[in-house]
Amino acid sequence: MTDWKTRTKLIHAGARRSQYGEMSEAIFLTQGFVYDSAEQAEARFIESGPDEFIYARYGNPTVRIFEERMAAIEGTEDAFATASGMAAVNGALSSMLKAGDHVVAARALFGSCLYVLEILGRFGVEVTLVDGTDLDQWRGAMRVGTKAVFLESVSNPTLEVIDVKSVAEIAHAVGATVIVDNVFATPTFSKAVELGADVVVYSATKHIDGSGRCLGGIVCGTRQFIRKVLEPYLKHTGAALSPFNAWVMLKGMETLDLRVRQQAASALGIATALEGHEKLARVIYPGLAGHAQHAIAMAQMGAGGTVVTLEVAGGQAGAFRFLNALEIVKISNNLGDSKSIITHPATTTHQRLPAEQKAMLGITPGLVRLSVGLEDPEDLLADIGQALAQV
Repeated sequence: MTDWKTRTKLIHAGARRSQYGEMSEAIFLTQGFVYDSAEQAEARFIESGPDEFIYARYGNPTVRIFEERMAAIEGTEDAFATASGMAAVNGALSSMLKAGDHVVAARALFGSCLYVLEILGRFGVEVTLVDGTDLDQWRGAMRVGTKAVFLESVSNPTLEVIDVKSVAEIAHAVGATVIVDNVFATPTFSKAVELGADVVVYSATKHIDGSGRCLGGIVCGTRQFIRKVLEPYLKHTGAALSPFNAWVMLKGMETLDLRVRQQAASALGIATALEGHEKLARVIYPGLAGHAQHAIAMAQMGAGGTVVTLEVAGGQAGAFRFLNALEIVKISNNLGDSKSIITHPATTTHQRLPAEQKAMLGITPGLVRLSVGLEDPEDLLADIGQALAQV
């Protein structure tokens, strides 16, 4: 399997079949498992084998296929699936941290990720936020004993691209674990592990499902981290992925590479066409040559991703007129869907942040985040054009 290409792994990695030889992966909708004897139950609670299960909160055959498939395409030894992307973020951080530990994180993060860091701070974890694009700030914040660094490889929603390789080198010099939320890079364009990430986190709700059906998350890393650090925390705190949702994610993975490459191509075309539009103050897309981290994005991902961020003229009023005039593109707060989705971060995903923090992060009243779907890009451009005409 190690010699298989990505598309092959996305369809076949981790596959296991029941005695019936089913073609599609089976859904094991059970919360418990039967033991042949009391002695077998005792032994399994001491140490379970690779295909031995105890309770759905600990593991499930369908979920295990999903975990092994994700580990295979991400290039890690193991993975653990969770009920949502935020459960994965929380688990990756909380499982390894305690009061007195020090974490350095990029300041440009999804609102809920910032909230998790805030909670950790309440429990005595020291959190230092830095400008993720400034390597000197990373160096200045790091110290002997820093336990972890946390970053989004491409930030939400302003699409800053962090130099993962350089940050990892800085972090590893003091022995810190590098945790990367890689949602915007997607598993298709991910090179996080070879760039130095120790732990890679995804919201499977996004591109992995790809059709807006189910919540899910996954943490990928070494077998030591996944089974000895993360698993005890997650199996006892209950953020288990439903077997049905795991099966949906497996079906999504079969077309993941094809979908994401088309979405990224469409996003590049849309961003290119919109550059310089009179109703837009900014077009932010890592695939554009004018993006501040374009070279890093190309080196790390080889593409600009599936999301384009626009700053609409006229502030919030202009942005709302634009959003309300769209016909094909739908207003919602998900991304990575086959349907194009647009979000106003200042009043939704990042609304709880103070005004000064939004301003520092570049989340202006006119900023909108466009997740490009699988519709014909000409139709999307026409829809965006007519909506901008209403601004």
